[in-house]
Amino acid sequence: MPQIFKVGSYVIFFWANENLPLEPVHVHISYRIPSEVSSKVWITKSRKGLLCHNDAHIPRRLLTIILEIISSRSSEIIEKWLGFFGQIDYYC
Repeated sequence: MPQIFKVGSYVIFFWANENLPLEPVHVHISYRIPSEVSSKVWITKSRKGLLCHNDAHIPRRLLTIILEIISSRSSEIIEKWLGFFGQIDYYC
C-alpha cells in the first residue's frame, strides 16, 4: 500500500487495489501499518478532508487533528493520487 505520510503512530495511505471504476480521491488511516481496519477520508474539490467513516476507531480529538493535517496536505495527496492512479475524481 502506498504510504503518503505519517501522523504520530498513524499511517495515511492509499489502497493499491482500488475498485474499478476508480473511487474519488481519498486516503485511509490506520494505526502503525496499513490495514483493512482503517478510517477513510475523502478529499474534496475545495481541498478539505471529509470523514467517510472511522472504522479504525481513532479517538475523536486525535481524528480532528489528523483531518486538519490531511486538509493542509491535500495538494500533496492529490499529486500522489494522480501519480499512482493516473486519474482523479472528487466525491464533492
